[in-house]
Amino acid sequence: MVFHSHESRAVNLTPWDETTTLGELPGLAAARWGERKALKFNAEWETFSDLSARVDQVARGLIAAGVGQGDRVGVWLNNCPEWIHLLFAIARIGAIQVPINTRLRTADAAYIIGQAECSTLITHDTCGPIDYWAMVREMVPDHERGAGGVIASRAFPQLDRIIIKTADGKGEAATGTGTWRDLGKVPEGDLDAELAARAAAVRPADPAFIMYTSGTTGFPKGVVRGHGFLRNQADRVRILGTTERDVMYNYLPLFHIFGYLDGPMLSMATGNRQILSETFDPEACLDAVEAEGVTQISGFETHMMALMAAQERRPRDLSSLRTGIFGAGTNSAAPIFRKALKVMAPLRPLTAYGMTEIGGNACLSFLDSTDEQICESSGHPCDGFDFRVVDPTSGRDQPFDTPGEIIVKSYNLMRGYYKKPEETARAYTADGWFLTGDMGCLRADGYLRFLGRYKDMLKIGGENVDPMEVEAFLQSHPEVAQAAVIGHPDERLTEMAVAFVAPRPGRNPSEADILAYCRGRIASFKIPRHILFVPSLPMTSTGKVRKVELRQRTQQGLRNKKR
Repeated sequence: MVFHSHESRAVNLTPWDETTTLGELPGLAAARWGERKALKFNAEWETFSDLSARVDQVARGLIAAGVGQGDRVGVWLNNCPEWIHLLFAIARIGAIQVPINTRLRTADAAYIIGQAECSTLITHDTCGPIDYWAMVREMVPDHERGAGGVIASRAFPQLDRIIIKTADGKGEAATGTGTWRDLGKVPEGDLDAELAARAAAVRPADPAFIMYTSGTTGFPKGVVRGHGFLRNQADRVRILGTTERDVMYNYLPLFHIFGYLDGPMLSMATGNRQILSETFDPEACLDAVEAEGVTQISGFETHMMALMAAQERRPRDLSSLRTGIFGAGTNSAAPIFRKALKVMAPLRPLTAYGMTEIGGNACLSFLDSTDEQICESSGHPCDGFDFRVVDPTSGRDQPFDTPGEIIVKSYNLMRGYYKKPEETARAYTADGWFLTGDMGCLRADGYLRFLGRYKDMLKIGGENVDPMEVEAFLQSHPEVAQAAVIGHPDERLTEMAVAFVAPRPGRNPSEADILAYCRGRIASFKIPRHILFVPSLPMTSTGKVRKVELRQRTQQGLRNKKR
């Protein structure tokens, strides 16, 4: 059986149509909303006119720096206004943004920069305790960066330039780099004609961004998305009922599809104010709800748990809260959202299902959904999405409430995985259904319920973690012969990673040795919480690790560690 979407609600949107491209949005919003407040960061506001002007300034700066049409531009920045300016400026000049997770470290970031063939990398010198410049120098050593910004990297032959956003905004460029300030040095009026020509040449079918996501096997895959995803954004805004009177507090990272859509896209569509936070701080979020009249917040169950705990510690006036989008439906999430309907009242969250390959929100509940539908489902198919749940072995449709693999057809499917044709082909059935690899069930009321992952993918605090990628890294340790990573329930993060490690003969590494090897080289959320040592890994007759057996052994292994 196939479940289709139903009609969205009408709201007053910025005038988009099927020919609109991403880079046009700030200008359209400025023409309509002008001097209305658009974006707040660290107590500083930008109006829609300010934001549009800064986008064009950055776009001219990128052209002057040599960024060409179709170039991939790696953006390795934490949440900040410059991230949003870049989002639209890169699209405006016909280049392709490659968002890079700021929790990644050298090995992870290097893989993405190389696989995406980035011509440009834009990052921090330092941000908080993290020294991004030190990691950049590790990837592109000093001798590969010449005077005048010339780069001759053996590891990244396509990389032409590195642009550094200095912590104080005043620092000078290091050898072989430019600074963020350089992008603003193009005189007013210069390159306007070229910018207009570049912007006019962009077509909705062109790639807009490549967003890397861990799949069910192998290393992260770059999901190529065109500008056509804006149709889905307009539909989800109608379901949310968002207007210019709304205030969105966005603590979600902009390098994820969720934060990317729920912050800048939402604001450009409706004229609502966006308060952008560099990181998630539940206390600061609730303070802003009370002080700024925040009406919308979004996130995962881990965010909701932290917000509820903060509200119970120190109650705030939440009367302005209206709605937001949260991933739900799993058995672990249902009790959290039942409690949230009371603790966070009057908030009525919309529960959702989505992924980068099919769109940030392929399913959403509605403002008038019942409490049960909010807590026990992952939403109803959005406009233009058809869903089936099938037996993963036979491919036959499952009856209502019977788990199977979620598969999707939609106008909003990805263009493919960047330079991975075989992986792209394997992601679809012969008749064009996208295979999500997720377990779920369809309900008689038309709602979908996401239940978990068929594969061994881990979900740690809202981040996808591919265990095979972590295993490959652990096995690069000189004293490790084999490694297997599994998920173990965790109250705060939903799951944590536990690694079973078989040392090389005659070697005796400690847990501290292995963890020290990981720190600063892979993202913190990928680092296993515990290392359990075994003489060898249990294997099947076909040479595969018996992870079922390892899961059974985990609890006892963790108990033994505590003794």
